[in-house]
Parts: sequence; structure tokens; C-alpha cells
Amino acid sequence: MDPKDADVDKDILASGAVQNAIKAVQSYQAAVKSMLEALEKNPQTDVGGYVRKEFDFVKVRSELNTINTAFDEDTQRGTDRLIRNILQDITEVEISNKQKDGVERSTRRLEILEGKLIKLDQGFSDFLAFTTA
Repeated sequence: MDPKDADVDKDILASGAVQNAIKAVQSYQAAVKSMLEALEKNPQTDVGGYVRKEFDFVKVRSELNTINTAFDEDTQRGTDRLIRNILQDITEVEISNKQKDGVERSTRRLEILEGKLIKLDQGFSDFLAFTTA
């Protein structure tokens, strides 16, 4: 679904709860960018703890669902898919990060982890696009 075609309730979108949730999702996206920068500086950076700390699954889902209340039912069908993908991407980032102790991350594993983070960043961008359409 194209965000330009979204039916957004401007009053709900302007509400304090939704605006706070938008800020939270923007901070999640900033955290993804920080992880990518950290990996660029040091490809062996363990981002697992950061993922668990910054991306409390229940809280992320709650924030995304709060924003989703500003959309009509048809729009929510598309944004629900984005929410599921974002949550799956968070799980995949955590799994892709895992390394055996004392074993350096290979170039291939680094590419996979960075790819998962880029996909997560894009998921947040795609979702947030509905709030500015």
C-alpha cells in the first residue's frame, strides 16, 4: 500500500499518545543507525545486548500499534504487515548477531547482519511514511 493512499485520522494522529509513539519509533530507527555505525567502526561489535535493551518486543509492538490506531481499517491491513515484518526483523538481527566466543565474525556474517539492520531501518521508514502522508 502506498502511504499517499492511506486514510489517516488527523485528530488521532495529532494526539499525545500517537505523537509519543512516533517519537519512540523514530528513536528505534536512530538506534538501528547507531548499530550500523558501530559495525562500520568495528565489524566485531556485539549488538545483541543493545538490541535486547533498546528493542523491548512488547514495547515496540505497543508503540507501533498505537500509531496504527490513526489509520482506517484498509490502511491497517498494510501497516499490520509492516509491523509484523519489523518485529521479525528485530528477531533476525538478534539471531544474526550471535557469535561463538573467541570466533571473529566473518565478512559474510557481517554482510548478513548489516543487511538485516538495513532491512529493519527500511521497515521503520516505510511505516513512518504513513504518518507523514
